[in-house]
Amino acid sequence: MCRMLGIAATTPVSPRELLCEAPRSLRELSREHADGWGIAIRAGDAWTVDRGTACAALCEKFAGLADRKTQLMIAHVRKATVGATSISNTHPFRRDGFVFAHNGTIGVTASLVARTSDQRLGQIEGDTDSERLFAFILTRIDQIGEINRGIAVAVRELHALGDVGSASFLISCGARLYAHRAGRTLFTLTRPAATLIASERLTDEEWTEVPERALVVVEAATCSMSIAA
Repeated sequence: MCRMLGIAATTPVSPRELLCEAPRSLRELSREHADGWGIAIRAGDAWTVDRGTACAALCEKFAGLADRKTQLMIAHVRKATVGATSISNTHPFRRDGFVFAHNGTIGVTASLVARTSDQRLGQIEGDTDSERLFAFILTRIDQIGEINRGIAVAVRELHALGDVGSASFLISCGARLYAHRAGRTLFTLTRPAATLIASERLTDEEWTEVPERALVVVEAATCSMSIAA
């Protein structure tokens, strides 16, 4: 299992509290999920992605990056289940303006690969089921030609495969933050200037649990959120 966090804010905010200071910050959670970390921050029209293979709680670089203000972020700490501890297997993954992080273990990886385009398979760099799930979703976006519908179609097809294992994920195109829950917990929290999505309740605030198999969509510019079950 892993832990992940998404932030969408109407104005730039510091993620330090959630990354390093909250009762269940990602740094604290990394003591149990110690096989690498990654932070993807949207800067202008592009993503800046930093990753490391050390435990985040013991990594000075992770702590230093927590002070960067951002309006859109996906962060992840990894507990390896498929694939060795390496940069190529460390989330978030980035492809063509998208970033992606996954929590869980996919039980139908071969079926996803069979439904993924050669182009997207050719972009895979590591060994994880997570990166193959990402390639499958991108294939559907490519085929549909529209991001919202592509992700929704990918989720429906994923669940049509039966027992898929655990496939909770975060994905962003830079304009929206998407979150899907399957087999692992997922929670949202609305603050005055930000919407947060995380694998568990990171603070003592009133987080709302996302229903199983739901797809959450957050508009990055306004932080407005919709949930499709």
